[in-house]
Amino acid sequence: MNKRFFFWVYCALSILILQKTYAQGEEKINVEQSSEVFLEEYTDEFQEAFFEALKQKGIQNYDRAIDLFLECKRLEPTNSVIDYELAKAYFSNKQYIQAQQYSIEALVAQPTDYWYLELLLNILEKQGSSLDIVQSTIPYTNKKLQENLAILYFKRKKYNAALKVLESFENSQFATDLARRINDSIQKNTITRTTTFSYEVKPPVEDDPVAQYKSTIEALLGKRAYKQMEDVSQEALDSYPLQPYFYYAYGTALNGVSKSSKATEVLESALDYLFDDTALANKIYKELSKAYMAIGNTSKANEYANKIKPGL
Repeated sequence: MNKRFFFWVYCALSILILQKTYAQGEEKINVEQSSEVFLEEYTDEFQEAFFEALKQKGIQNYDRAIDLFLECKRLEPTNSVIDYELAKAYFSNKQYIQAQQYSIEALVAQPTDYWYLELLLNILEKQGSSLDIVQSTIPYTNKKLQENLAILYFKRKKYNAALKVLESFENSQFATDLARRINDSIQKNTITRTTTFSYEVKPPVEDDPVAQYKSTIEALLGKRAYKQMEDVSQEALDSYPLQPYFYYAYGTALNGVSKSSKATEVLESALDYLFDDTALANKIYKELSKAYMAIGNTSKANEYANKIKPGL
C-alpha cells in the first residue's frame, strides 16, 4: 500500500486525537471529512485498532498501544508505517530489542526513509551499540540510505563517522558539500586537529537548480498551493539534503496540508543545518509554533514562539 498515502492518514488521525482546544470549526470539519474518505480503503477492524493505538500512545499507555499496533500488523503485515509505529512505541516503553526488530523491518521496506534510519540509530545508541552490528540486516549499500546516514552522523557531531561513510561516494556534489560543512563545524568547535577531504569543489553552473527550486517554492507559498509545494519541496530536499530552506519549505507545506505532527520533525531538522540566518530561523520558529499548536502541545508552541526575534 502506498506509504505516502497511508502516512497522510496517520498524520490526520494524530491531529484528530491530540487536538482538544485548537483547530476547531471549518478546518477541523475538513480534516474529519478527509479522514473518512481515505479510511474507506481500510476495514472497520483496522480503523478501530489504529485509531485507538494512536490515542493510547498519545497518553503514554504504551503497552496498550503496542497490543493495538500488533493487531494492525496482523491486518496489514507489509505496512512499513505500522512497523515504524511499533518501533517507536517499544522504544518509548524501553523495550529496545523489540524496537530494534521493527525498526529494521521498517527500514528494509523503505531504505530511503530518513526518519526510519534516524529511529534505528536512536535505538542502537540507547543500547550503547552502533549500526555496524545490524549492517548486514539492512540494505546498507543503498546510496540514499548512506546519504541519510552521513547526514545523521553530521547532526550528531560524529564527524569521523560521517567522513568514513562519504569515502564510498565518488566525487559527488553531495559529498563535497557535506565534507565542507563537516570541516567548517570542526573549525568552529576549535578542534585542534585538521581534517581534510579529497573532493574538489565543483564550479558554479550558470543555471542554479537550488535557486530555481527556491523560486518555484516561493511562488507556490505565495499562492498557498501547499499540496503542490509539498511535492516540490520534498523533491528539492531529496536532491539537496543539506539546504535548511528546503526543510523549512517542506515543513511549511506539511503544516498547510494538516500534517503537523510530521512537520515538527522536518522543521526541527532544519535547525540542525542553519548557520547565521536569523530571518530563516524566525520563519522556522513560527512554523514550529504553529505545528505544535495544531497538535495541542502549547508548551512547545510557546517555546518556539518565544525564540522569534522581533524586527525581522
